[in-house]
Amino acid sequence: MPEPLMRLKNLTRNFKTRGGMITAVEGVNFDLNKGDILCLVGESGSGKTTVARMAAGLLKPSAGQVEFEGKDIYQMSKDEFKHYRQAVQIIHQDPYASLNPIQTIGEILRAPLLKHKIAKGRREATIKAGELLELVDLHPVENFIDKYPHQLSGGQRQRVSVARAMTLNPRLIIADESVSMVDVSIRVSLLNTMLKLRNELGVTFLFITHDLAVVKYFAWEGHVGVMYVGKLIEYGRTPQLIGRSLHPYTRALAAAIPEADPDLTRSKEKLQLRSLDIPNLNDLPSGCVFHPRCPYWQQGVCDTISPPLVPVGGGREVACHVVLADIKRGGTGRDLESVTLEEAKIEANAAD
Repeated sequence: MPEPLMRLKNLTRNFKTRGGMITAVEGVNFDLNKGDILCLVGESGSGKTTVARMAAGLLKPSAGQVEFEGKDIYQMSKDEFKHYRQAVQIIHQDPYASLNPIQTIGEILRAPLLKHKIAKGRREATIKAGELLELVDLHPVENFIDKYPHQLSGGQRQRVSVARAMTLNPRLIIADESVSMVDVSIRVSLLNTMLKLRNELGVTFLFITHDLAVVKYFAWEGHVGVMYVGKLIEYGRTPQLIGRSLHPYTRALAAAIPEADPDLTRSKEKLQLRSLDIPNLNDLPSGCVFHPRCPYWQQGVCDTISPPLVPVGGGREVACHVVLADIKRGGTGRDLESVTLEEAKIEANAAD
């Protein structure tokens, strides 16, 4: 097995608040292989962006490690860390706030090229800036390079953000809700541009989103990690995770994906959660953090013992006592209504 480009090991981040110490991310583990697309999905407050910021080296973890090409980024020398920061770039969510309003598009793109000596002078930097605009489908270049961000549409601004992320020839791009603030009509076009970077240039993506419909389009050949209140609760390849979700939370997210075919919409699984309220990080429930909302929870098990993320075959992992109990008895992991309390207890005690 080739070494992963990035590996997150037991990544945890705590924050001090007026209400006390809270854990925003707890024990997150995953590998990101070269050329892969990994999407982290979940509701607001699930810890997705905190994981992304730690992966980018912008936020130091309270515990755990971020390894890039086999080396802990906080054990790197100054030169090694500089290489890592150049190799990992971010596309921010807000194209209105992430670009300097008093610089032209050309100036925004020339600055990193000149600072890091990728271009030898202003003329070469301008040529490379034009090539980057062509790469993200902003052409003819002369219509954009001398304009200011406020003179462009939201979608065009986000394309400039993608171009800026590509100035240092990154190995990994972390895209944090990068299409959520642009019109729905141009999301697919933006996603296609990023897929081109992956397919033609081999760029790896860590893609943060709350929208499984975006995941279904952008990362069908990649992987998905589902986060809930700071924990990774299901992980696997996109087709299997969306098509046959195991964790009840993932099943609820998959059921909410809009479909163009009304017959398909009517035939989709309807999963009624016990509550729509997300737990407060200052007062998390005991046991499985999802149990107050889960329609399949088992009292005395799910509310007392926290389930670990367990491999279930095919590169797939899930954190749910009831799912694991169904799989252990030979089921598919989805026949949860018939799992008994005793079966769930046996599985929970084995994991505890």
